[in-house]
Amino acid sequence: MMIQSLKKRIRLFGADIDPLNMQETVNLVHAWIAQPQKQCRFVVTPNVDHIVKLQTDKGLQKAYTDAALIVTDGKPVVWAASLLGVDLPGTVPGSDLVPALFEHAQNNQQPLTVFLLGAMPGVADRAKDIIHTTWPMVKVVGTLSPDFGFEKKPDISKAICETVNASGADLLVLGLGAPKQELWITQYASEISVKVALCVGATIDFIAGEKARAPLWMQRIGLEWLHRMLSEPKRLAKRYIVDAIIFPKLIFNEWLLRRQSSKSNLID
Repeated sequence: MMIQSLKKRIRLFGADIDPLNMQETVNLVHAWIAQPQKQCRFVVTPNVDHIVKLQTDKGLQKAYTDAALIVTDGKPVVWAASLLGVDLPGTVPGSDLVPALFEHAQNNQQPLTVFLLGAMPGVADRAKDIIHTTWPMVKVVGTLSPDFGFEKKPDISKAICETVNASGADLLVLGLGAPKQELWITQYASEISVKVALCVGATIDFIAGEKARAPLWMQRIGLEWLHRMLSEPKRLAKRYIVDAIIFPKLIFNEWLLRRQSSKSNLID
């Protein structure tokens, strides 16, 4: 499902990235939600870990091919792009995108119906209460915390799709973790009648206050990954160490590829 965004996509690290800023992304998603047809377009937000996994994970590659919108999550990806001479207009982290969409609905008095899928039991319900208090125009019409390993059981996944569809939600917030959420929505998007699905990791936890985001100063200088690693070292330390080793190699390989392409164009 290739849907053109507002600007021409940029090919980088094996992904076609939409060079949109936060406001452009919010406007586009709300435009999709305003359309009458129920066609599930899904959004992915690549960070360094996504880029590393994307090199070898065929399922994630398909998710990126099928995604309606690909906006950059991590500042290191933006910095790497800049080193390669590619201009990306900043980041659109999923944990900022969701509140920005809610804020847009509130400010414009546009009712928005949402389903929260993910997080541990009870967390999405706490997020629901906070959302209703903070953004009265946003109505959470369903929450669900799937059992561990649900994605391997088609009957359970199809039941989840039916639950989401029955809620009448226009927006699906997926907080299942990467790459599980991207792989799952790629497989089941055709069976879900929401208009937009967002693959946004720990966003439900952040809204509920279950997990704390990095201080603003760490977010601004691109160290939110460090805060997350220190918050969950057993789960995330190995991932970030692997990413720190592989990502510089990917930058170098991308530079070589672009250099070779440039030389080829000069010869032609």
